[in-house]
Amino acid sequence: MKRLILIIIVLAGVGAGAGAYYMRKNVKEPEVRTAQVSRGDVVQGVQATGTLEAVTTVEVGSQVSGVVQDLYADFNSIVKKNQVIARLDPTILDTQIEQQKANVARSEADLDRLKVTLADAQQKLDRAKALSEKNLLARSELDAAQTNVDSSKAQIKSSEAALVQARSQLNTAVVNREHTVITAPIDGIVIQRAVEPGQTVNAGMSAPKLFVIAADLTQMQVNANIDEADVGNMRPGQQVTFRVDAFPNDTFVGAVEQVRLQPTTVQNVVTYQTVIKVPNQQLKLKPGMTANVNIEISRRSNVLRIPAAATRFRPTNDIFAALKQTPPADFGRGGPGGRRNAGFGGGQGGFGGGQGGFRGGQPGGPGQPGAAQNGGTPAAANAAPGTAPSQQANSGQGQGRRQQQSGSAAENRGGGDRAPGANTAGGGQPGGGRGGFGGGRGGFDPNMTPEERRKAMEERLAQMTPEQRAAFEERRAARQAQGGGFGEGQPGGGGRGGFGGGQPGGGRGGAGGGQAAQNNAANARGTQPSRSANQGRVASAPSMATGATTIDSLFGPLPTVETRGQAWVFENKQLKQIRLRLGVSDGTYTEILQSDPELKEGTEVVTSVIIEQPPATTPGAGNANNPLMGQPQRGRGPGGGPGGGGRGGR
Repeated sequence: MKRLILIIIVLAGVGAGAGAYYMRKNVKEPEVRTAQVSRGDVVQGVQATGTLEAVTTVEVGSQVSGVVQDLYADFNSIVKKNQVIARLDPTILDTQIEQQKANVARSEADLDRLKVTLADAQQKLDRAKALSEKNLLARSELDAAQTNVDSSKAQIKSSEAALVQARSQLNTAVVNREHTVITAPIDGIVIQRAVEPGQTVNAGMSAPKLFVIAADLTQMQVNANIDEADVGNMRPGQQVTFRVDAFPNDTFVGAVEQVRLQPTTVQNVVTYQTVIKVPNQQLKLKPGMTANVNIEISRRSNVLRIPAAATRFRPTNDIFAALKQTPPADFGRGGPGGRRNAGFGGGQGGFGGGQGGFRGGQPGGPGQPGAAQNGGTPAAANAAPGTAPSQQANSGQGQGRRQQQSGSAAENRGGGDRAPGANTAGGGQPGGGRGGFGGGRGGFDPNMTPEERRKAMEERLAQMTPEQRAAFEERRAARQAQGGGFGEGQPGGGGRGGFGGGQPGGGRGGAGGGQAAQNNAANARGTQPSRSANQGRVASAPSMATGATTIDSLFGPLPTVETRGQAWVFENKQLKQIRLRLGVSDGTYTEILQSDPELKEGTEVVTSVIIEQPPATTPGAGNANNPLMGQPQRGRGPGGGPGGGGRGGR
């Protein structure tokens, strides 16, 4: 019995070893897919569908009813102005002309008869006056003679009016007779003929359409319906390319002429009609053709570009494990761009911490070094070389009560590792979070609704003296004239929509007056200041007092596109992270503005890593590497890129 048990144990061990060897032998190496960084054009565009139309079309109708007797033009006929193109049967109108001529003759005869009657009455009146002077005629007879004269004169006036009316009716009949001859109102091409010879047209209710004439088919327009999500990027003069099914190998070029403000809603989808001017010298384009339009929003020529798939790649713990690589130090902790709490480096501090913040565009002093949070480095570790971190918060040069609100370590928690040259407001580090630029009371809570933020701004203005309010309005007007933010109490970098998540600039108000402190801090470290901090500024509102004749001329050029991102390269069988500043993207490629370390043309960047998954033991376990199944765990993703994980990333 013992021998049997020993044999079973030996066989089980041999089987387990063989199974382990078989499984290890059949484990495949992770497949790393890459694409090259290249140089070329990046064109951001908006796609839409439109219909080709002639710039000027005229419908030719008839003012009189009748039967179409002759047609002198057909489809595609080239006609000149006043050329006869159709004729109606004039028989009935000729009869009406004869009748009106007879009415005129009768009215003239009646007028002549009344004139004779008036002459007779006038003679009788003269005779009666002579007899009355000799007292040979009664007074009543003299009055009767006078009445006859006056009555004859009135009848003559009535007859004259009837004669004028009869002549007017005759002229109307003659004009209607002339309208039986249809002429072309403009020079052009007949693009539609709506009648046939012998057809009766009735002009009793409305003018019937006989022809449609296009003025000039060498100039056409495309009426494209642009979605409301893209209409904000439309500007007159933008270049447009499109194709039509009739000539699939030809690309036609046009330009945006007008964005009409009349919305069209179809199944809850709102679109705006955009008119695009198109030259058509070869007459290839026909009215009614469907055009597949690509409106060019922004173009970058011969720039370094990276495949967009590489900027979307985010490695997971399973990928690092399969590659036998230790994840980076800031992986999953909300490092630069990772955003654990909606900040550039995670954490809840402000730009330098404390409760001071930027006030009225005044550069704040160096922030207090805060205790590290989320495994990050204290803010003091990244202060400007050669300077000691100050214990005073960003008080706006020590103004008033803000000087008393010194920043404590608890309110200056700038967690997460930080990229070099990232500190913007003196010694403090960009920790994003709840205070706006200075954390605490220096700016508005980014979690406020627009209505709450407006009320808070009104309360702050109400607490100011008239001199402070006047100075504030002057600074705000200067900021608006320069395209900047307001500078007083506006949500700055960090907070919702801060540096993390790839969102350019700060919240709604932008950096305000913090530009000077940003540049000073960057220069102290010998680095280039980040432009993203001041990209969220409120643009100046268009003014109707500029003498503009159309609404399109009130809008300036589109702002420069700039976001932050990351990519990974595969060197020595290891993944290496590269931080990026990105520009225009066309969905396939994205412009590279700056990279750390520097990327060169031809560099292979990772677009995906495929690893072999173990057999599924639980429902859904086999979908771990499927991007279409399951939801990503927020707050557990890799750090280091905009929105690449971290709670609150957008």
